[in-house]
Amino acid sequence: MGKLMLKFGDFNQAEELYNELLDNPFNDSDRAYIYYKLGSLKNNQDKYEEAVTFYEKVLEINRKTPPEDDASLAPTYRNIGLIYHKMDNYSKALKFYEKSREIQEKTLPPTHSYFTTSYNNIGHVYQNIGDYAKALEFYEKTMEIDKKTLPPNHPDVCVGVTAATSLILS
Repeated sequence: MGKLMLKFGDFNQAEELYNELLDNPFNDSDRAYIYYKLGSLKNNQDKYEEAVTFYEKVLEINRKTPPEDDASLAPTYRNIGLIYHKMDNYSKALKFYEKSREIQEKTLPPTHSYFTTSYNNIGHVYQNIGDYAKALEFYEKTMEIDKKTLPPNHPDVCVGVTAATSLILS
């Protein structure tokens, strides 16, 4: 129900429902899921500090159960990185993007599509801080994976090429 409310942009109702669910006894997995959704909700409302707080609760819970480099933690690290990126806190964004990527490297095949997102996000941070050579390096990694895994006319192939081209032209 909360997911549906989020989808339709009814953030207040979704938040109310998720908070009610937190009041009931849960296992840690359910609690982490609700905190994750609350983090997404706060991110959509541009309440970044609150979003980070919820995502950190997810990490706190999930670090108890799976190993520190469990694949299920990578999206939470990435989302915290996205929020810090939106807040122009590039050093923290990079830290969380890198942690997500490190987990992916241990748990996924090297051409998995999640790497293109990670490399693209890291490239954007380097572009934002003016390290264009490093940004280009990550955009090229994105393009390499896309070329290996997608048809040449796929729109995602264009994303990497566009990012690299705009970087070269700027």
